[in-house]
Amino acid sequence: WVWGVRGSMPFAFQRFAEFGYDPSRHCRCVPRKVEVMHIGQLRRLMPLLVLVVAGVGFALSRDWGTLCGVGWADVSLLCPLGALETMIAERTLIPRACISLIAAIALIVLVGRAFCAWICPVPLLSRLRYVFVSRDERERRKAEQERKRRDALLDSAVSRGVGSWPSWRDAFDSRHVVLAVSLLLTAVFGFPVFCVVCPIGLAFSCVLVIFLLFSQGDVSWTVVAIPLVLAVEVVFFRKWCSSICPLSAFMSLVGKANRTFLPRVASSCCIERDGVTCGRCHHVCNERIDPRHPERGASFSECTRCASCIEACPGKAISFLRQSDSAGDSK
Repeated sequence: WVWGVRGSMPFAFQRFAEFGYDPSRHCRCVPRKVEVMHIGQLRRLMPLLVLVVAGVGFALSRDWGTLCGVGWADVSLLCPLGALETMIAERTLIPRACISLIAAIALIVLVGRAFCAWICPVPLLSRLRYVFVSRDERERRKAEQERKRRDALLDSAVSRGVGSWPSWRDAFDSRHVVLAVSLLLTAVFGFPVFCVVCPIGLAFSCVLVIFLLFSQGDVSWTVVAIPLVLAVEVVFFRKWCSSICPLSAFMSLVGKANRTFLPRVASSCCIERDGVTCGRCHHVCNERIDPRHPERGASFSECTRCASCIEACPGKAISFLRQSDSAGDSK
């Protein structure tokens, strides 16, 4: 499809009309007002807001912490992976770590990997790799990535047969290997190994060292080392989130128990109802999920609730709150 301007629904409908189809003819899901802010813009704003709040906390000497350990006064929660590694390193159960782990598991069971799309600063920081790249080059790279992703999806479907459920090879990937290795190394060396190089913790460390540099003139090797390590991880490791991050692997494993706030497709609004080939929701999903035909894509445990499928759907047939209205919808 020639999609045109992103988020321009009238233009999209015009393109569909050229093929003899008008989504507004029968679909009640088509919005009548132009949205003030796109979902993608809001999704990029949230991690930036989290970093700003942390910076304000450092400036005002508040103890509400960061994503590595957030709380107020005596009430605090730790990163689930950090809590797990801490207990493994100490070889004992720590009450605060146990509570943090249980709370994190409960949230993951409720909203899946929403943290990855809406809170984690790594996707936002990874955009720095395009700062010194021209717009034409960015578009070329994006088109190349889309082509490779489509080819990978096609090869995956052909290898296991279209219409069959993903095999265990699709359920476990390199992230789970990194998770297992980091836990093993933590047990061997007696300290949380991954916490040392975690880009989330390094992002907040950068905020802290920058604050100390300008407020107290504190110049040390950390001013260079921490941003350098962070840059290597988020800029040069292009597939950190999809191939390396053990935290996302942990969430995907726990998320297999998630049954709420999944992308549901309303058949009455989906343009495939009239025999039109679309697949736009599957094409824009970074996690390779197909909301319309879940058997053709990755497991819903990988869903980050980024809402890219909702924003891209020409018939506005996808929602996190709607219940599927046919057997062919996502389950």
